[in-house]
Amino acid sequence: MAFAQPKKVYTENELYEYAVAALARRMRPVGELKRMLRRKVEAKTELGETLVELIIRRLKDQGYLNDSQYAAAYSSFRRDNEKFGRRRVTSDLKSKGVHGEVAEKAVTAAYEDVDEELQARLYLRRKRLQKPANQKEAARIFRNLMRAGFSSKIIFTILKRWDVDDETLTALQGEEE
Repeated sequence: MAFAQPKKVYTENELYEYAVAALARRMRPVGELKRMLRRKVEAKTELGETLVELIIRRLKDQGYLNDSQYAAAYSSFRRDNEKFGRRRVTSDLKSKGVHGEVAEKAVTAAYEDVDEELQARLYLRRKRLQKPANQKEAARIFRNLMRAGFSSKIIFTILKRWDVDDETLTALQGEEE
């Protein structure tokens, strides 16, 4: 019969070193780092929460932790490398623990001069998606672009330029909601 080993209790310095090492591996938002630190301290105790907040404050004061810089870098990366649309990047940032206003501001700044239709076409090229030959392929492209964060207006513009029949477009509009 296996016995659970007692959980190691981290001191403030050990916790700080752990946080710095995590940030050295890659940039992280405050919410994600808090979740990581909470796993290392005594669960749901006032001392543990205070220790986490103290470490977070110390990292912010030293400039190691900044959600707006993280959101700006993340938005630019996802725009340039992944070719995702605004909505996908915004929802990804929010799921990572970035505050909604900070995420919206960073995404708006990153996508300020981006032609969304061109971005969608670049995404299709990156995914090697071609002009649909039938209704099933058109629906697949529609869903793929929706998941990538593009607006239905842009998606329908692309599908119309590909001469997708009106019956298919009407069916996809019903799927949109």
